[in-house]
Amino acid sequence: MNNVNKEIRSYILIAFGMLIYAVAALGFLVPHKIVGGGATGMSTIIYYLSGKTVPVGISYFVINVVLVGIALKVLGPKFGIKTVFAIVIGSAFLSFLQPLIPEAFVSDKFMSSIIAGMLTGIGIAIALSEGGSTGGTDIVAMIVTKYRNASPGKMIMYSDCGIIACSLFINFNLEGLMYGYVMMGVVSFTVDFVLTGKKQSAQLFIFTEKYQEVAQKITEQFAHGVTVVDCTGWYTGQAKKMLIIVVRKNEAIEVLRIAKRVDSNVFMTMNTVMGVFGKGFDEVKGIKA
Repeated sequence: MNNVNKEIRSYILIAFGMLIYAVAALGFLVPHKIVGGGATGMSTIIYYLSGKTVPVGISYFVINVVLVGIALKVLGPKFGIKTVFAIVIGSAFLSFLQPLIPEAFVSDKFMSSIIAGMLTGIGIAIALSEGGSTGGTDIVAMIVTKYRNASPGKMIMYSDCGIIACSLFINFNLEGLMYGYVMMGVVSFTVDFVLTGKKQSAQLFIFTEKYQEVAQKITEQFAHGVTVVDCTGWYTGQAKKMLIIVVRKNEAIEVLRIAKRVDSNVFMTMNTVMGVFGKGFDEVKGIKA
């Protein structure tokens, strides 16, 4: 029963993410003829080239169906049901909301591109975090990288840049072009921030003569282990002990304070790390022991 509830919650979150995605496109981009990347950007171009007769939602659906069909033939059945669900529900939201949003929510184009980038990034991140995908250039990247030794991220960027450049067909000025690239940059930052911002961790190296006391204080306050490593100072030639600990980034400052209170001469370094898996951190999904 818990697994069923978890799956239902996942689909609801994907739908919510796609709703945000649709509102961002229809409320801030399409009315201003600002073209972002992906299938929505291509759909916006088709919408204006057709004299506003082909709705964005219809083009978005058709483009993704074609891409998914090609990908299934080239890559095999690698697409999960959640990706298909995200594409279908995204198309539905775009089709339903477009008649209800005849004008942009914000008149300033630059501000609209910023807000749209933030909302789009949030929507995409929510869908991705639950195993869904908005399709579009993600699928193109997967197809290209099967035959070319290229980074998927770079292929998505190249594809999106090409789509935004095509906005000149409907809005022939460099200003509109720049709004699209600004929006793309904001989307990239927002997706990374939402997906990994809260999961960032810190790896600390602590050098202190009072390593036992420091380690004891840290383990009393945090549910993370501390590793003691033997090392030798090159300059002094003396044998020393180094503590290694990985904590959430918001816990790092308190660890530093604990070490400083115990030993005023403590020497510490801190590095930001991502993708920490194991007890007390994240689980590796999709891999069975």
